[in-house]
Amino acid sequence: MFDTLTSRFEDVFVRLRGKGKLSEADIDAALREVRLALLEADVNVVVVKSLLERVRERALSDEISQSLTPGQQVVKIVHEELIATLGSEAVGLVQTSPPLVILMVGLQGSGKTTMTGKLAKELKSKGKRPFLVAADLQRPAAIDQLQTLAARVDVPVYAEHKSRVRRVVGAAMKEAAKEGSDVVIIDTAGRLQIDSELMDELADVVKIADPDEILLVVDAMTGQDAVNVALGFNDQVGLTGVVLTKLDGDARGGAAISVREVTGTPIKYAGIGEGLDDLETFHPDRMASRILGMGDVLTLIEKAEDTFDLEQAEKTVKKLGKGSFDLDDFLTQFQQMKRMGPLQDILAMLPGAGSALRDVEVDDRDLKRVEAIIQSMTPSERRDPRVIGGSRKRRIATGSGTTPQDVNRLLKQFGDAQKMMKQMAGGRGIPNIPGLTPGRGKR
Repeated sequence: MFDTLTSRFEDVFVRLRGKGKLSEADIDAALREVRLALLEADVNVVVVKSLLERVRERALSDEISQSLTPGQQVVKIVHEELIATLGSEAVGLVQTSPPLVILMVGLQGSGKTTMTGKLAKELKSKGKRPFLVAADLQRPAAIDQLQTLAARVDVPVYAEHKSRVRRVVGAAMKEAAKEGSDVVIIDTAGRLQIDSELMDELADVVKIADPDEILLVVDAMTGQDAVNVALGFNDQVGLTGVVLTKLDGDARGGAAISVREVTGTPIKYAGIGEGLDDLETFHPDRMASRILGMGDVLTLIEKAEDTFDLEQAEKTVKKLGKGSFDLDDFLTQFQQMKRMGPLQDILAMLPGAGSALRDVEVDDRDLKRVEAIIQSMTPSERRDPRVIGGSRKRRIATGSGTTPQDVNRLLKQFGDAQKMMKQMAGGRGIPNIPGLTPGRGKR
């Protein structure tokens, strides 16, 4: 989502870092570029003004004028003030005696039902016992969608196709108590904040359910309109948090930067994809680092810890030490990497990757091609690729829907990876990441 904004920031910061001394004119010129970048990203005008005033005041202070690296200091100030704008620190769900009742609200089409399923899966993974309530009786198939998601997550769901919302919520709360659930998540119908009848209905639901959390689900692609939506819901039912969806989209990202400062309501979660696993706790410092092209190593580490099999990793390390790392191990590493998400997103979390990847094409289809080629090999060929001659390469290419040149390329990658893996095992380097193809990038 933030690719264009990140690119603009990086260009500004490169010029700043190249100066040994910064004048007031240099700072003003840089901040004009930052202002334009933020406004083009659809960030709220009031937020832009407040952010840049704070940055300018600090940038003109003695801490910058006396610094040996003034450009880097200004970048540091922008980073710190952007974190403050996004909310300073991560805010989790409230801690309360069971059951924790969560009410999901928002506009129609913002992704409430899908987010309800994602949140249920996230909480279940932490040992909670979620109970879902299908209280969206406005949208056709909303109940069916939630029931499908509940089945995939393996959690109970209460639904009545022909009823009134107030009755459904009241009955569901009693059923959740019987089930012994410690979290109740209520999926409500989409509504405009200016629709008085539907907002009155939502107020009744709040009285019946007495929620501990009222989470506004906001489509990050709505831009500045998200701020007006958040203000409207906050005024009428009192929000405790915001959940941003579609942060993996190609919108400009203004909602993510604006909504916290304007409403005072913390962003608690971010949806980063369509899958039920594509949910992240919102960390303002990490998001600010991503926006400024500084990467997000902590999230990358967490993804790796959640994805990679520790037992399998230990086996791989032992095989590396013995020099017996083969194509089956190579395939396993690829498959675990795929589970971490799109390769472009993973690489973007590496510090400095934004500018480095501008001229590089990163294609997840390369991973699928590698899988197909290795799976077309016999067990003996995977154990010892040296036996693969011309006729075998042609057979493997035919079986995987690729070309002999693709097979040659993979075998060379594997040979390079073997060497680099041995170096890594000895603490002397890291392996190349297959699927990253220099020289074929965007121009």
